[in-house]
Parts: sequence; C-alpha cells; structure tokens
Amino acid sequence: MSLYLWIILGTIVFPFLLSFDKKIHFYTHWKSTFAAILLVGLFFLLWDNYFTEHEVWGFNPKYVEGIYLFRLPLEEVLFFLVVPYACVFVYEVIRGYFPNLKLDLLGRAFAFAMVLSGLLLTIFYIRNWYTLTACSLSCLLIIGIHFRLKAKWFNYFALAFLVCLVPFLIVNGALTGFFTDEPVVWYAENHIMGIRIGTIPLEDIYYNLSMLLPIIFIHEVLKESNKKRKAK
Repeated sequence: MSLYLWIILGTIVFPFLLSFDKKIHFYTHWKSTFAAILLVGLFFLLWDNYFTEHEVWGFNPKYVEGIYLFRLPLEEVLFFLVVPYACVFVYEVIRGYFPNLKLDLLGRAFAFAMVLSGLLLTIFYIRNWYTLTACSLSCLLIIGIHFRLKAKWFNYFALAFLVCLVPFLIVNGALTGFFTDEPVVWYAENHIMGIRIGTIPLEDIYYNLSMLLPIIFIHEVLKESNKKRKAK
C-alpha cells in the first residue's frame, strides 16, 4: 500500500472509531457532515485538479497507488473526505464536551489575525497562484461568515481549527517530505512565498481554513434546518 494511503488511513481511523462516543454521537451528524463535505469538496477537487494540471503542485508517483481521477491520485481525492471529516469531528467533540467556553476574545483575535495576515500576503505575493488564491479566499470567507453574518459558532470553529493544527502539522509534514527523502506532494517554488513550517508551505494553513470554514458553515446550516424540521 502506498505511503499516501497509509497517511489517509492514519488520519481517519481514530475519528471514525470515536464517532460512536456515547456523549457526542457524532454519527448522528453524518448526514449534514457528508453533505457539507461533498458540496465544498467538489469545488476543491476542481481547484486541485486545475493546479495539478498547471504544475502549481504535483504528486510523487513513488508514494501513490497509481489510480487517478483526472490528474489526481486516489489518495488525494480521499484527502478531501478524510481530513474534513476528522476536523468536523474535532469541532463537534469540543462543542459537546465544552459547551460553555468563553471564546469571544479568541474568536476575534483569530479572525483579525487571519484576515490581516491573509490580506498582506495576498498583496505582497499577488503573482504567486497558491498564495493569492488560498490567502484571499480565506480572508473573504472570514469576512463574510464572521464579520458579516456573525455566525455564533465561529469562536468554536477558531478553537477547533487551532486544535487541528497539531495533527495537521504531522499529516502535512508527512506529505511534504518531513519524514521521507522526497515529498509525497511537491510545490512549484514560483507559486508559493517560500515560507515553510518545517517542510509545509505557509499557504497550506490558509488553504485548509478556506476548505474547513465553509464546510462547518454548511454543516451548521443543515443541523439547524434539521432541528427546526423535527420541532414542527
């Protein structure tokens, strides 16, 4: 089995097994979770395929099974199912076990920090495709969902995102060559700013935020809709 597939399996095994925890009952959220992942995931697959085609990034054939959907290896397609699932799981666990946290300051600081840094990086590295798209999209999403719509759950999203940075650094470190001689996923140097956390391009932080924030948004909208329907 390929290294990338091992990483995918390692990412999903614990969130899936713990989905049946008696306090959280995460499996009861599967309908809204998978719907949100599918809707957002389709956009990201198109984005991923386009950037792969134009060699903004690519995949080392040494570490994948060799099964492709268009230009994306099977493992990369599964990435957009497994990683969001694990992150929504963490989000629901935090909400379930710590429902009364005071997170206003954290949420505001997180939003301002990500928007300000994202805007500056977009301006300074506007010619780099990955920097431009990932940083600008994350800014627009935070401005729209937090500052404009004032989503009540945003503070919990901010905390969950920060918690998920720990496994994110491990998984993305494995994908970008921290533990191997060659990376599983490589990036064209002219499309990233060149600032890395270990081997991980800084843009990956903004990219993941751009993927996870709309997933949580749709997930929460569907959850609220289901509650109202059951209450009738």
